[in-house]
Amino acid sequence: MKLILKTYTSHFSDKKFVGTFVFSFILLIASLIVNFYASLYAARVASAPVTDIILSNIRVYDVDTVFIYGPWIMWIFVLIVTFSRPYRIPFIVKNIALFVLIRSFFITLTHIGPFPTSILMSSTKLITNFTSGGDLFFSAHTGLPFLMTLVFWNDKFMRYIMLITSISFGIVVLMGHLHYTIDVVAAFFITYSIYSIACVFFKKEKILFDKENMQS
Repeated sequence: MKLILKTYTSHFSDKKFVGTFVFSFILLIASLIVNFYASLYAARVASAPVTDIILSNIRVYDVDTVFIYGPWIMWIFVLIVTFSRPYRIPFIVKNIALFVLIRSFFITLTHIGPFPTSILMSSTKLITNFTSGGDLFFSAHTGLPFLMTLVFWNDKFMRYIMLITSISFGIVVLMGHLHYTIDVVAAFFITYSIYSIACVFFKKEKILFDKENMQS
């Protein structure tokens, strides 16, 4: 605990770090606002559903609980890991913000309606505060854990935990008919591209992340 407190004191006495820390959260908030309106737009203009190679051939399963609370558990875990080392925060938060911004752009381009047999999310559920149900392409349930896989690639424990989580969530959304197969499959490729862009745009944060990880 003393070591963590000392690390926080050291980093937050650095004006440059404080600046990038604050900017990372401003970027995240901005991306969430954009995502909110993009999601509403996608739901409003959604077209009829289409057939799917997997969804058309499997029955729908009740994965409501895992779909809703699984991500909350994952993010609590990621937050603990991230905030235990303050130098990790700017790079991780900026990666998430970039992911949300780019996904917001994608969901405004694709207006396919939800699969007709998808399970219904209760309006009282936590997940409905962040999605309208029309933001299908590409799957955030699959993409965000895979993004964390790439961010923590040099940490074998985190790498495998996040990779397993990403694949598991991908299976869950297909079982619930909550995403089309293309939403899940494309998430891995697009997320890799997003991470690659982040490494270029946020090069200083990436260098700090890698440097401090090697020393800790």
